[in-house]
Amino acid sequence: MKLGIGIGWRPEIADEVEALPGVDWVEAVAENLCADHLPASLTRLRERGVTVVPHGVSLGLGGADRPDPGRLTALAERASLLGTPLVTEHIAFVRAGGPRTGSPVLEAGHLLPVPRTWAALDVLCENVRIAQDSLPVPLALENIAALISWPDEELTEGQFLAELVERTGVGLLIDVANLHTNHVNQGEDPATALDELPVEAIAYVHVAGGVEKDGVWHDTHAHPVTAPVLDVLAELRSRVSPPGVLLERDDDFPPAAELAGELDAIRATLDAGAGAAPRSTEPSTAPAPAPLPASGPAGADAVRDRVAVAQSSLLAALVAGAPVPEGFDHQRLGVQSRALAAKRADVVAKVAPELPEILGPDYRDAFLAYARTRPMSAGYRRDALDFAERLLVAGRPEDDAARRRLTYWWQDRAAPRPPRRATRLARAARSVLAGR
Repeated sequence: MKLGIGIGWRPEIADEVEALPGVDWVEAVAENLCADHLPASLTRLRERGVTVVPHGVSLGLGGADRPDPGRLTALAERASLLGTPLVTEHIAFVRAGGPRTGSPVLEAGHLLPVPRTWAALDVLCENVRIAQDSLPVPLALENIAALISWPDEELTEGQFLAELVERTGVGLLIDVANLHTNHVNQGEDPATALDELPVEAIAYVHVAGGVEKDGVWHDTHAHPVTAPVLDVLAELRSRVSPPGVLLERDDDFPPAAELAGELDAIRATLDAGAGAAPRSTEPSTAPAPAPLPASGPAGADAVRDRVAVAQSSLLAALVAGAPVPEGFDHQRLGVQSRALAAKRADVVAKVAPELPEILGPDYRDAFLAYARTRPMSAGYRRDALDFAERLLVAGRPEDDAARRRLTYWWQDRAAPRPPRRATRLARAARSVLAGR
């Protein structure tokens, strides 16, 4: 399946994407599309013969629980609506907790790395098979960028991906910007990862920008593509001619001419390697897995329980102020925790733009203070409502006019009347008693 050169479709740049020359296909975030109709821009692109690939971000296939049937159904519906040749998701976990751990379900609001262990691989492979059986088209999975690494990992990234493909037959979406991120943050060599993974399984490639701060690379998708990322693309091209390459941009969108220039740089990088014969590489053999404590369904559930406890402990440290699990870098976890809170503030500002408008320059500090004590558990829209409720209960904002506007906003979306302080205290007391 040949896709060609593409760009990530986002509502903010829909007109620019339609007008860009030489765009063979686009990718759209699946969760941002309605199940029963498409945005007019995507409809026009499809009428022109442009392929649209839905890219999921919320399945959490690397999580300890089996995939949620409702999320799988939603992704399948979008695939059918678009008539796409494939769908894509991530090798990541995005939530943790629940019955397996006896703790509240927490949402990361971000893609977090799966430990490269045999136990986590077993869980991931079963989840992938469940997803494959539920989708009407083939699935490809993306490697993610990581600020943190798990202690006591048993496989390299390339070995982990090779085993995943061997066991499930799933395709790979290789993000070269994420390989660069892991090089800066974890010291992992992108060339080694490319040598170890089965390049013939690559469905397409992502290219994106980021920025380095204090020795940490942040995969922002809001900055220009850098030369080191294009160098990783060139490394990949020396091994295989990828079926498709896509430019991702999620924020701080530049003018159309700048996007066109980045697409030209991607084309030039691919063309530069077109004359050379692909390098012959042999995927390295992964070490034999350690024996599991039991076999059969009971053993599989025991493995899931161990993965659940580990992921829940990490996520609680990142978003709920819990102690840092043993073996993790405290400083790096702090960086990741602040990055998650900042992203959460940015996304809430997008889904509820009235909040920063009402609160003005106080919005960000107020939201970050709220986020320190209130982990997200039900998505960004609920998060926006809970944030507004917390402000109103505390008698904020202090400006009467702003407080009235926030009250009206909350009433329109949540309830006839903002909760009184006594109501909130009673809720908190019931929550504490229920947890005992």
